[in-house]
Amino acid sequence: MSYIALAPTDVALAAGLVLASAALSLALQLGLARQYLVAAARMVVQLSLLALVLKVLFAAVSPLWTGLAALVMVLFAGREILARQERRMTGPWSYGLGTGAMLFAAALVTVFALTTQVQPQPWYHPRFALPLLGMVLGNTMTGVSLGLHTLTSGLVAERAAVEAQLALGVPRRQATLPVARAALRSALIPIINAMAATGLISLPGMMTGQILAGIAPEEAVKYQMMVTFLIAGATGLGAVLAVVAGVYRLTDRRHRLRLDRLRRD
Repeated sequence: MSYIALAPTDVALAAGLVLASAALSLALQLGLARQYLVAAARMVVQLSLLALVLKVLFAAVSPLWTGLAALVMVLFAGREILARQERRMTGPWSYGLGTGAMLFAAALVTVFALTTQVQPQPWYHPRFALPLLGMVLGNTMTGVSLGLHTLTSGLVAERAAVEAQLALGVPRRQATLPVARAALRSALIPIINAMAATGLISLPGMMTGQILAGIAPEEAVKYQMMVTFLIAGATGLGAVLAVVAGVYRLTDRRHRLRLDRLRRD
């Protein structure tokens, strides 16, 4: 069975549900109607532009253009990590730390999947590389942003306890370990919950899309399992890198807590 093509009117009917939600927001005075409509409009514009860009990339099949598209995705994801921080690090670390951890983890896992499991020809074919990277990147971004947010907030809240241990000669890694563990738990709980709920409670978007496109359910399930495992691995690696780097940035070689390297926006 081939996929069922959607007409613009079909999409417009679905968009009516967003308008209904915005109307409910107005009626209940939630103050979210404008955000609803702006977010929906942004999504329409972004996805429409993405469709045009992907059409060109799929025709070109160039490692240069695929790499540039991936870089743009990473840079925008890094901006989202920065925007979600209540307390940002000073200097280039505010953008570079989270972005660097996410880039390393997502790129490593995506290249691993393309070269060992999916194996398209060529391996960097944008039809496979960019969707995989997008799924991995989005979830890794969430994990890294949550980990950094919890780390910085935790160090500020537990400043007295951490500094007391440091004053007693406890190494910075050990003194900050409880806060770092809490940050990593915060980063990893969403993907753990997602894996636990997949199948019985929720049908993931990738699997649902493949089934709607006519792929056999057993094949769609295998792809979904693979992608979920990739996401979990990248999220774990990215969160650990970001939290460990954050701990070392917010302390120094003399084992002092350096919260002066944080600024609150």
